[in-house]
Amino acid sequence: MADYYEIRHVVGFEETNLVGNVYYVNYLRWQGRCREMFLKEKAPGVLADLQDDLKLFTLKVDCEFFAEITAFDEVSVRMRLDELTQTQIQFSFEYVRMTDAGEHLVARGRQRIACMRGPNTATVPARVPEELRQALVPYATGPAPAGRTR
Repeated sequence: MADYYEIRHVVGFEETNLVGNVYYVNYLRWQGRCREMFLKEKAPGVLADLQDDLKLFTLKVDCEFFAEITAFDEVSVRMRLDELTQTQIQFSFEYVRMTDAGEHLVARGRQRIACMRGPNTATVPARVPEELRQALVPYATGPAPAGRTR
C-alpha cells in the first residue's frame, strides 16, 4: 500500500494559460479535489457531517513549482498527512507528471485546515472527527511529533 492517497488527472485546455502551461490556481483546485475524493472514498461519514454543522476551514495553502505541465499531461496528485492536532490537519501534496518514461515531480504543496462547528455566525474549533483521524493514519509522513496524535 502506498503511503499517499492519489487521484489522477488529465490536464485540459481550460486549465492552461495563453502560453500553454497550467495556470497556477489549478494546482490549488486539485488539492481541494484530492481532499474531497479522499473524504468520499475513505471517510464518507464526514461528508454527512459536513451537511450538518461540521466545517473544514482552509487556513493556509501553498505550492512550489519545479517544472511546467501542459494540456493532456497526466498528473498524479498525491496527498499525505503531515500533522494532526486535536482540531487541525496539515496535508502535503506532490504533483507528479506520469509519462511512459517514468514519473517526474513538477510541484509540491501544503494545506492546513481547521475543524469547526456551529452556525456560520458562531463557529468554534472542534475536534477532528474520529472517522477522519482513523482514515488518515495510513497516510502519515512519519512519527508523530511530541504532543501530537497520529
